[in-house]
Amino acid sequence: MSPRTRTILVWTLLVVGTLVVLVGSLTVWVKRQALDTDAWVDTSTELLENDEVRQALSVYIVDQLYANLDPQATLEQELPENLQGLAGPISGALREPAQRAVDEFLQRPRVQELWERVNRAAHEALLRILNDETRAGVSTAGGTVTLDLRTLIVSIGEELGFGEQLDARLPQTAGQITILQSDQLEAAQTGVKVIKVLSWLIILVAFAAFAGAVWLARGRREMLRDVGISLLLVGILLLVIRRVLGSYIVDSLASGVSVRDAVGSTWIIGTSLLAQVAWALIVYGVVILAGTWLAGPTRPARRVREAIGPTLRDRPELSWAVLAGVYLLLVLWGPVPALREWVGVLILGALTALGFEAFRRVTVAELGPGEDRPTEKLPPAPAA
Repeated sequence: MSPRTRTILVWTLLVVGTLVVLVGSLTVWVKRQALDTDAWVDTSTELLENDEVRQALSVYIVDQLYANLDPQATLEQELPENLQGLAGPISGALREPAQRAVDEFLQRPRVQELWERVNRAAHEALLRILNDETRAGVSTAGGTVTLDLRTLIVSIGEELGFGEQLDARLPQTAGQITILQSDQLEAAQTGVKVIKVLSWLIILVAFAAFAGAVWLARGRREMLRDVGISLLLVGILLLVIRRVLGSYIVDSLASGVSVRDAVGSTWIIGTSLLAQVAWALIVYGVVILAGTWLAGPTRPARRVREAIGPTLRDRPELSWAVLAGVYLLLVLWGPVPALREWVGVLILGALTALGFEAFRRVTVAELGPGEDRPTEKLPPAPAA
């Protein structure tokens, strides 16, 4: 292989690995956020705890109750004949207090538990559809895939005093949220299968591309440094994409200030896992850059190696024990998503061990063999 061909191949592998990491990060985020029920429930719970989102949800619930129960007609039946003309103004005047009451009601622990159960059941039912499994609890009638949120609306309506047997009085369409059109179902099922396969395959492809680039490069330390820079840049790019795309979505979907705040909060909370992935890549890049700097020819790096070299050479067991202790503390802390899953813990642990051993050997070779410790001679035994 000619030097030119080798150089082209090395940089091609680096670029391919970088692009794969970018696409793979988005895929991992979609899988964790949209296809993991626990992550979905945690996000929905966090959404309910947000003031802007909860206020927007309160408006939606009150609108559903007003649209389906017609409180003005109910007031006309309850009021005396000479006061029935006030039913409309009274009904309108009660809308805002009702929204405040719903907002307070949604902050109660038992309502939040109900919200969690509703979201868990809805997400599990949706996953059954997307995985082409049993469709219990989810309807595809009328050309749409819908999820039923009547339970939450009925509980809140009864709390607000809309009358007993509210479930029977509400039409079947109340609280029905359309998730997918039936003609989109096959594409969605295919997309889920692709995401599940790519989430791990892309990681392996990226690792193979980076490993090949480092292996073929003439300056392996420099190429490893470039890999760290690539991870750092991808992490920063993901944060930029999150910011720019969030601004676009808010501007496209929101009109009023309150709605903009709710949509913006929803986007921030819903993409929190994407931010975690981005920061994880930034951390990986910084760690790789720090490692390649320590192994580099600069004077500060040489001084660091001279300081820790004797310990790495003469007491390797202590060095490995310190590394293991630090890594276990990181696992307990879990600052990046990979350290919260056993597969990620094993992979990162193996890579950390390989990198540490390579650095230790370079430092020991640079330091040279240690001096033999002089053995202390025992004094001669006294004459008998």
